[in-house]
Amino acid sequence: MRSFFVALAAVALAAPASGASSAAWRAQQQAAAEKSERILRQAEKARGLLAQYVLMRAAWAADEGKAFRLIFGQYLSWHESYLGLHDEAVQSFSIQQLPDQADAPSPLDDAHAAQPALEAIPKLAQGRQAVFFNEAHNAAITRTLTVALLERLRKDGFTHFAAETLYETDTELAKRGYPTEASGFYTQEPVYAEMVRTALKLGYVVVPYEAMSDASGDAREREQAKNLVERVFKRDPKARLVVNAGYAHIVETGKYLGGASMAQHFRKITGIDPLTIEQTMLIPHPMVEQDHPYYRTALAKLDPKTPQVFVDKAGAPWSLRAGAYDVSVLLPPYTRDDGRQSWLDIDGLRVPYAVDGEICRGTIPCLLEARYIGEGDDAIPADRIVIGMRDARLGNTEQKFRTMQGVRTTLYLRPGRYRLRASGADNQVVTTQNINVAAGDKSVPDRKEKETR
Repeated sequence: MRSFFVALAAVALAAPASGASSAAWRAQQQAAAEKSERILRQAEKARGLLAQYVLMRAAWAADEGKAFRLIFGQYLSWHESYLGLHDEAVQSFSIQQLPDQADAPSPLDDAHAAQPALEAIPKLAQGRQAVFFNEAHNAAITRTLTVALLERLRKDGFTHFAAETLYETDTELAKRGYPTEASGFYTQEPVYAEMVRTALKLGYVVVPYEAMSDASGDAREREQAKNLVERVFKRDPKARLVVNAGYAHIVETGKYLGGASMAQHFRKITGIDPLTIEQTMLIPHPMVEQDHPYYRTALAKLDPKTPQVFVDKAGAPWSLRAGAYDVSVLLPPYTRDDGRQSWLDIDGLRVPYAVDGEICRGTIPCLLEARYIGEGDDAIPADRIVIGMRDARLGNTEQKFRTMQGVRTTLYLRPGRYRLRASGADNQVVTTQNINVAAGDKSVPDRKEKETR
């Protein structure tokens, strides 16, 4: 079921010049992809995400080959996002946004005006039967706007929510009310899990549409589209659908993976024109030079604090790739509190909760996970973070790291009651305690690291 991940990695990477060098590069990529798959399968035999990540980090350190680092960097970045290591995730894999001939003129050069995406997108979705959001799979920041919009779209009459790599084999998801490791692939990342959990709580019919065959490329795109049709519109022709997908699965024009995208197949089968919302291009990157030039210009002129879209005087939205997507979203830079990115508050739905590293009782590295009271130990946590990972890699044995004295971090949680658990790389639980997160409680440790990006 993972052939499509290899394809995505290969497409995302820039190839060298054509000819023999290009053929050789493709061969190196293929070998790197096969090696990455073997490592991932070996790692999955270890108990727990942290143990798997330790093995994957070791494999990464042992091979400095360019093709391997590019391909396996994506695999590594997924697991880093699962563990709350979001800085590491985008450092391991990041797609530079270069200017392109297909780029539309900058919205700052004409009559477009910036509007908060949370207000503009529900208006643009009015009367639409389908809204498609995309995301960068290793950058959970590209999921936050979708989570925040689910309630507004539900109030407007949207009935179904579909998420990429959600497995149809989890037949108890709706009854249980929360995702587990068996629910899907990207659902192991807490913000993605929160997306699914939120949709369930709001009363959406949550639909798995992933291709469960070995199909890849155009065949996978077609199978995904057919699954949406079969599981949503053939059962309820008046349904209104929200879809979460990766990258160009929602592109509306041109070739994709040698054929057509899921969105193109969907429109051809149903006749429904989805509102396609692109969220992966105008985003903060780990290095400023990776940002699209429009992004840097917009930051300087607008200083945005929330996700923005651009609309003209007639209310028509602007897209960086006109015709390919209906709307482009600009995600603003963020600050950090004790190393955690401020976007984890999901537009104020969650608040920061400070955790003292002494809960780990000297265990290095230490995985902190907060699960909702009322959900089982199999639930994907509301938030999780690893602390002490760097010191474990460096073999740091200083007293402060043996005891975690003075080491603090922050979890981002909705107000409510949680079961907080600390465990080590051996998957053994060190400590558990119940915590209460109060509404409006913005308290964080006194020691703060404040910086953008």
